[in-house]
Amino acid sequence: MPKFLVAKWIRAHQLILFAIMLVLTIIVAWYNVIVAIVSFIAVLGAVIYYMVIDRRQQKELKKHIATLSYRLHKAGIAISSELPIGIILYSENRTVEWNNDYIAGLLGQRTLTGKSLSELFPALQHAKERDNVIEAALGNHIYRLQFKPNDRILFVSDITELRQLRYKYEDGQLSIGIVMIDNLDEVTQGLDDLQRSTLLANVTSTITEWAQKYALYLKRLNSDRFLLITEYATLRKLEQTRFVILDEVREMTADQKIPVTLSIGFAALAEDTIQLGEWAHRSLDIALGRGGDQAAVKVGTRQTFYGGKTNAVEKRTRVRARVVAHALRDLIKESHNVVIMGHKMPDMDSVGAAVGVLKAAQTFGKEAYIVLEGVNPAIQKMMELLREDERISRRFISPQQALDLITAESLTVVVDTHKASMVANPALLQLSERIVVIDHHRRGEEFIANPMLVYMEPYASSTCELVTELLQYIHDRISLDVRESTALLAGITVDTKSFMLRTGARTFEAASFLRRHGADSIMIQRMLKENLQEYIIKAEIIKHAKVHYEHIAIAVVEDGQQYSQLLIAQSADTLLNMTGIRASFVIAERSDGLIGISARSLGQMNVQVVMERMGGGGHLSNAASQLQGTVDEVYKQLLQVLVEIEQEEGLFE
Repeated sequence: MPKFLVAKWIRAHQLILFAIMLVLTIIVAWYNVIVAIVSFIAVLGAVIYYMVIDRRQQKELKKHIATLSYRLHKAGIAISSELPIGIILYSENRTVEWNNDYIAGLLGQRTLTGKSLSELFPALQHAKERDNVIEAALGNHIYRLQFKPNDRILFVSDITELRQLRYKYEDGQLSIGIVMIDNLDEVTQGLDDLQRSTLLANVTSTITEWAQKYALYLKRLNSDRFLLITEYATLRKLEQTRFVILDEVREMTADQKIPVTLSIGFAALAEDTIQLGEWAHRSLDIALGRGGDQAAVKVGTRQTFYGGKTNAVEKRTRVRARVVAHALRDLIKESHNVVIMGHKMPDMDSVGAAVGVLKAAQTFGKEAYIVLEGVNPAIQKMMELLREDERISRRFISPQQALDLITAESLTVVVDTHKASMVANPALLQLSERIVVIDHHRRGEEFIANPMLVYMEPYASSTCELVTELLQYIHDRISLDVRESTALLAGITVDTKSFMLRTGARTFEAASFLRRHGADSIMIQRMLKENLQEYIIKAEIIKHAKVHYEHIAIAVVEDGQQYSQLLIAQSADTLLNMTGIRASFVIAERSDGLIGISARSLGQMNVQVVMERMGGGGHLSNAASQLQGTVDEVYKQLLQVLVEIEQEEGLFE
């Protein structure tokens, strides 16, 4: 800063000083006029000198400010024109009002004035209004668009080189994968040593050739597990092929009674190697939990699934059921009380399984309760049956009552779901320190945090089947009354569509156990009966069905007509009974305003994958989703998903 600006000229202080000098001059004049005149002349000279200096100061200051302003203006023009950053001033309707030379040269146009921002950068058409920083690709370049909404200014910077460096860095990152033959015991059962060795050699040879083709480091860990190490760039190539090794191994062993299937867990872009290994193991667990014959890939925050075309082969053992039953028994005995919770909008499988766990807790003299928030049409008739028994009916409590019961010694048992967001009362999980999860759904990315015991079997027909097996081992002399056994059998019946889908030998064994304990099949049929009005409504839904891809029936109900989730699901089930239909989808508005979509298949198409891409989930042959928007929007989204799957891997097995 110039020296003349450093001096602190404080006018008020100087004026006070001059005033004091004038007063003193007047006082001196009282005693000596000559001295007073001299003093007055001196004061007047000082004032005149100050005014001259002050005027010169102001003149120099204005000159300096003018010079500085000019230089700043000139520098601003130079910066806006010469810096490699595009600057655009736009109007309220996002049209260009002014731009610097750099952005004009960048886009190869002399002037951009009057043009729309979305016309210049097509990526803005799909961006949200609140997004202030957007990356847009244009030709072979990538640009960062940074908005200043209040000033209506857009800064454009070329980050192509930065992105290339980032991609190069990411491509060289370590990726770890684990390949597992997920049904080795089932496939080799009954084979002699030579046949088993030959089969394993063929499978191993196929996996080795696949690894060599993509330059993967392959290390065999044991008879059914392999370790893979590669770079992230190679992993992306594997994702582009959608892990074709899954199909190759399955097709190669198609002549076997049970084809060999693989499960693959891959991970990349973790913070360190330890986390990378944990992600790979967790991905493998998720792939196995979803039924096997698929690959689960964890890249940063993204979890992706590939494959999963075949139905899960039943491979549970009674040993595991016994071990879990004993562990659950110990947890119940150590607990002060037991709180049982299913998913939102519960069905018969959820309620029936909860009743079974309630019986297990009562067998050991523990206070147990079932969390239930309202009765929906899917369970109305079952609840009427259960409420006939006061011992059971008074065990149903509201979510708020459940919060008051939870202590450090309480045991929370979650049945028929493993997603925290899907339980009847998510807040209950936050208060619970001891949680047990019993579920038969294929595992998704979301999972309840830190459970003490997990019994997840996607090979089971229903959660009621799993609970029934646990009851057989949890106590030597378990005794179920008619309503309890009927509720469990009803859950199995509903989830298997009266033993037509997803049934195994263990399903019928569980049903046999329940029948021996008095389960009433006639009572179940009465629960499942439809009234005439519901049947007519279901017919109204079905009449909107159209056939796509020759074997897929899609029924789309008009906007404004609301239906229960139960009716939507039942309509999808009915469509599946039509000749030539392998998969069905029903889209309609639910009573809560969401758009419900129910998907069903006979196993030749994985509807779970379709629903997962639309924010839902379920099983290979039974899945659903609920979305915001309109019926027509959801219909278009479904068609787009079907097109993508058809192009990527085909819709049918």
